[in-house]
Amino acid sequence: MTAMRKQLINPNLENSSTTNQDWLDLTQQAQVELTSEDPAYPIEGALDLEKKAGWRASQAGSQCIRIIFDEPRNVRRIMLLFEEKQQPRTQEFVLRWSSDSGHTYQEIVRQQYNFSLPQTTRELENYYVNLKEVTTIELSIIPDTNQQNVRASLTHFRIG
Repeated sequence: MTAMRKQLINPNLENSSTTNQDWLDLTQQAQVELTSEDPAYPIEGALDLEKKAGWRASQAGSQCIRIIFDEPRNVRRIMLLFEEKQQPRTQEFVLRWSSDSGHTYQEIVRQQYNFSLPQTTRELENYYVNLKEVTTIELSIIPDTNQQNVRASLTHFRIG
């Protein structure tokens, strides 16, 4: 009789179903273009596998984060974690990818999410994809579809 292969996992939300080894080290394998960033919450806070501070825009309104790979990559998974503990709002984001250095894009997902405090403060999105020769991934965020004075933020942006 063959023994069952098993492994205990951490039930913590951020560590469940993945380890840091599953994700690309974007700080070493890509450059980032973005519309703004709060110096206290730079983009490294959302991309770095070890940091937990997240990113926040320096100004209100729509924002764009563009990951430009040093070399084309095959992408199988994208994870986004948004958190809002201050203000109820409806956020919209669009995730797109390019295989020609951003000349053309194909949409992966367009989604709205309602943050309704205090119950709904986290939006965790896991997308399993099969993208070949990806040169660029772009995330556009409208932090509040009602156009209130809200700054976009992102806790984690992982690509694997």
